[in-house]
Amino acid sequence: MRRPPAIQRERVLEGEVLGPETEAERELRARLNFLAWLLDSSIPIPGTRLTIGLDAIIGVVPFIGDLAGVLASSYILAEANRMGVGRAILTRMAFNVAVEGVVGIVPIAGDVFDAAWKANQKNVRLLNAWAERPHETRRSSRLFLVALTVALIAFFGACTFLTYLLLRQLVS
Repeated sequence: MRRPPAIQRERVLEGEVLGPETEAERELRARLNFLAWLLDSSIPIPGTRLTIGLDAIIGVVPFIGDLAGVLASSYILAEANRMGVGRAILTRMAFNVAVEGVVGIVPIAGDVFDAAWKANQKNVRLLNAWAERPHETRRSSRLFLVALTVALIAFFGACTFLTYLLLRQLVS
């Protein structure tokens, strides 16, 4: 798989030798850091050390605000993909955005969750970790996805078992 010239690093990633990070990449990561800060932490809450961002503010508008927040978060994901971030890391980033989007739909509680979850900052931290330590970040993302898969299988197994018990109780 060939990478665009602006996305080459001096590391071995997935069996491919990449050149050093370019100035354009550093600038892109700085812009994505700023966007994540703007969306997640740009507004301090008076009297506390807590911050919220534009994402939490626009999320107050039902459905449309949450959709706009997910679209803004997806921009960071798209840029990470263009930079050549691996699938495991992109999947982990998409999970962060999906959790924020799905839970954000719930009125009031979802907005509070959005303000606390800060998916954009999580994703930019993952992107920066990938740029600095690609192998470790890829390995930890794979482990996260394995744990998530096991948890989902266990959850669906428990639901199936409880449904069986309920049906058995109803029949007898």
